[in-house]
Amino acid sequence: MAMNVQGKTALITGAGSGINFTFAKVLLSRGCNVVIADLTLRPESEELVREYSGEGVKAVFVKTDVADWGELEQAFEVTIEEFGGVDIVVPGAGIYEPPWSNFWSPPGSAESKDDVKNSRYAIMDINLTHPIRLTQLAIAHFLERKKSGTVVHVSSIAGQTPFFPTPLYVASKHAMNGFVRSLGNLEKPPAHIPKIRVNCVAPARILTPLWTDHPEKLKMVGKAGNWTTPEAVAQVMLDLVEKEEYVGGSIVEVGKNVRLISTFNDAGPQGHGNGLTSIEGYDRDTWESMEKQMGETNGNGISNGNGSNNGNGTNGRNGNGV
Repeated sequence: MAMNVQGKTALITGAGSGINFTFAKVLLSRGCNVVIADLTLRPESEELVREYSGEGVKAVFVKTDVADWGELEQAFEVTIEEFGGVDIVVPGAGIYEPPWSNFWSPPGSAESKDDVKNSRYAIMDINLTHPIRLTQLAIAHFLERKKSGTVVHVSSIAGQTPFFPTPLYVASKHAMNGFVRSLGNLEKPPAHIPKIRVNCVAPARILTPLWTDHPEKLKMVGKAGNWTTPEAVAQVMLDLVEKEEYVGGSIVEVGKNVRLISTFNDAGPQGHGNGLTSIEGYDRDTWESMEKQMGETNGNGISNGNGSNNGNGTNGRNGNGV
């Protein structure tokens, strides 16, 4: 179910920067309207919206908190008002286990913004619940309009491997891979139901503002030569829309190599040159965080509010592109 993007409309969350911004640029250059749904725009994305604000192909910004279902619906509504409908949906917004929503900084600790009373982790709302909900909205839209459509998700090589310092991020990406695979049959419906393609890109370490704007993180994740560019990932995302071979349920890894990940018995990113070696200090920081918690909990695993991290955080340590 390949789709030529020219003349189509895409809704992309998280396109204010990084991979999703780069994909938005690619789509606009190929004649596809883009709605950028994000909390804010960086200077380069502001310029992109200005560049495509006139006649013809357009870019529109909608301020969106992806953890708020109402704002996700509003982004859809704005897209429909501006362009009459949506053809391509990219739930691309994501975070890399920041200190304010981090397994090793439990709810109730000084660094965490996850409220115990709310019974939820912000990272899971952003990385997992938001793409699930946006996919539901996309499917409902395609069915209502009786037309085909495509949903491209953004996972990570962390969806195939464990990583001790960032278990919530890893859990969100493992879950995303399973979710995408489970929707593969949408591209093979009965004749009276429109075909819907749901697939996924799984980047390795990508050189985006998540890293370049934070030298302390950049220092911890290895040599620059090991990075993949956002442009390489954006090209694969375009292929996921336009190429026949990337059927529903496909997950394509992008790093040193580009490959389709097998559902079973896959060798993983390490086996194909896309894995990351552990940088010295990852595990040590986590153990130090736990040692600190030992002196700050009340015996029930609930922090007394003095924090649980050594000051370096665990945000952004394996650079999986989100």
